Amino acid sequence: MSATLSALNGFRAASRAIDKYVFLRQLQHEDAGVFYRLLVNNAMEIMPYVYTPTVGEACQTYHTLPIAQQGVYITADDKGRVGEALRSRAPPSLANDLKVAVVTDGERILGLGDLGAGGMGIAEGKILLYSVCAGIRPNQCLPVCIDVGTDNKSLLEDPMYKGLRRERLRGREYDEVVEEFMSEMRSWQPRCLVQFEDFGNTNAFRILERYRHRQPCFNDDIQGTACIALAGVLSGLRTTGADLTEQRILFYGAGEAGVGIGELIAMALEKRGMSHHDAINRCYFMDSKGLVCKQRLDAPQTPKHALQPHKVAFAHDVPYEPDLLSAIDAIKPTVLIGVSTIHGAFDERVVRKMAAINPRPVIMPLSNPTSKAECTFEQAVTWTEGRVVFASGSPFPAMTYRGKTLHPAQANNAYVFPALGHAAVLAGAREVSDDAFLAAAEALSAMTTEAELAAGKLFPDFDSIREVSHDLTARVCELMERDGQGVKPAGVTDWKKYVDSQFWEPEPETPSKL
Repeated sequence: MSATLSALNGFRAASRAIDKYVFLRQLQHEDAGVFYRLLVNNAMEIMPYVYTPTVGEACQTYHTLPIAQQGVYITADDKGRVGEALRSRAPPSLANDLKVAVVTDGERILGLGDLGAGGMGIAEGKILLYSVCAGIRPNQCLPVCIDVGTDNKSLLEDPMYKGLRRERLRGREYDEVVEEFMSEMRSWQPRCLVQFEDFGNTNAFRILERYRHRQPCFNDDIQGTACIALAGVLSGLRTTGADLTEQRILFYGAGEAGVGIGELIAMALEKRGMSHHDAINRCYFMDSKGLVCKQRLDAPQTPKHALQPHKVAFAHDVPYEPDLLSAIDAIKPTVLIGVSTIHGAFDERVVRKMAAINPRPVIMPLSNPTSKAECTFEQAVTWTEGRVVFASGSPFPAMTYRGKTLHPAQANNAYVFPALGHAAVLAGAREVSDDAFLAAAEALSAMTTEAELAAGKLFPDFDSIREVSHDLTARVCELMERDGQGVKPAGVTDWKKYVDSQFWEPEPETPSKL
């Protein structure tokens, strides 16, 4: 029996999801060749156990798991010598050849909140996808956790917790640590792509705006989620036969993911001829205080309804609505997107109301992990009598409804961010623009076949992720060159051929001698 087949059997033998995660992490440490062959050849089966949803549980218990740390910690105590810490803690092989760094501060891990130094698990999980999905060599990738403390009291009281035992840095002190880290990354590896991951709302938007024009970087929660969500909407509209310009989109949740999706949808609508004002006005948001609307801007005497800066552009001149059902009644959305991390928020009344006003309601409960999903696939199908166009953030099983097998679409960021990142690396991009995410969303939405759409699949099978990433990488490289954000390397005439030449494959297994 080959080592890879033996490992696959060992993985399948583990009963609990977290045990499968530990098995894979131990395999990664002990035999990286087998580990990567296993992931590349069985992506659809194995990815949920190194990434979402299992990685959420892994981050919650990170310091109790019997696994070898793969990433680098930079802590608040490193201030003033962050560059030295980076160079000394990173593997020597990265000294002159680091292509991608996935960086988190652990404050908003999936829908689970502040997990402090346990956020390293999310960076280690995400970085794998650059190799498994988009063909960047594993030894050119680095996960990083910036540990500035945690406000999670249970972690601070846990004797097993290995992060800084203090409350999170805020304000100027926090900004100085991040600034030093980004400056040292720029000095040490000026062409390295930095992916921001799971930063809290108070920091995510302003950090992205501060650095996105200085060096190649993006925030996956804002831009990557927006890209896959827009691709899902566009693919879903191929099913319904409707046009994006005819849609009204209601978001339940107004954090970085939701607002990022809204901004990219508005950008897509502008590309189709709408004014910016009209495009923004097709997107409506509910937060914990009710409908985001102009009335809340004009009522400073009610600070409990005040809006954070990132929501202001979507504060439309419509009546205030206190809850989701009344908002659906007032707005009559064609698309309902959940980014609330509130389990069960799309209950039977909500889903049936969407079905009552739409022949084919598009419903997308995107919150991760599965325990935070606004509704399940089975619920959405049953409550709409099979008419729903569905995509979720977490995976759900297929089901049979009225004699037909239906497959849920998973709006997995892994379809897009590894390819975009690899494109930025290959094109030597100075920055990663929103145009790149828009182009990737539109390209991905066109890749699903009519047969797949008929079965409920809004995206290609994940087992074809390397082919999908190859195509998207080449398309984004072409866009970056066209827009002057990147250039072809010397001697390169065809992006597709060049991407193919740079696409890493795991070493084939050497046949054992009997």
